Amino acid sequence: MSSEVIHEVSEQRSRNMSAIKSKNTKPEIKVRKVLHSMGYRFRLHSKNLPGSPDIVLPKYKTVIFVHGCFWHRHQNCKYASTPKTRQEFWNKKFNENINRDKINQENLSSKGWKIIIIWECEIRNKKINLEQIFKKFIKKR
Repeated sequence: MSSEVIHEVSEQRSRNMSAIKSKNTKPEIKVRKVLHSMGYRFRLHSKNLPGSPDIVLPKYKTVIFVHGCFWHRHQNCKYASTPKTRQEFWNKKFNENINRDKINQENLSSKGWKIIIIWECEIRNKKINLEQIFKKFIKKR
């Protein structure tokens, strides 16, 4: 592959990656709509909690992370592919994300928070019933 072609590929990948949002993603908005329709009230992206959870239900001491399968490496998921170029870079980045997620979850658990993780593919492919999950894990008082 010539350096010109590699440069074009990296520019295209850079444009693609910069277009990916970290907040207010479609899966996250879907989760919020379901929670709201069930009567739950919540806060978003709380910076005072480890990992800035996507959704925080303080009344129930519960946090919800809506994870993208690619960035958070959902095991055995077709959306968790690894780019063919610069694999060493990507593997390092993915491992850092996984380790950071683990540390944040341990910190939240040690502070008494319940953690729910919803994967992008589960929402995209309608593999799960969000209402059932929320009824099971978020106990109304």
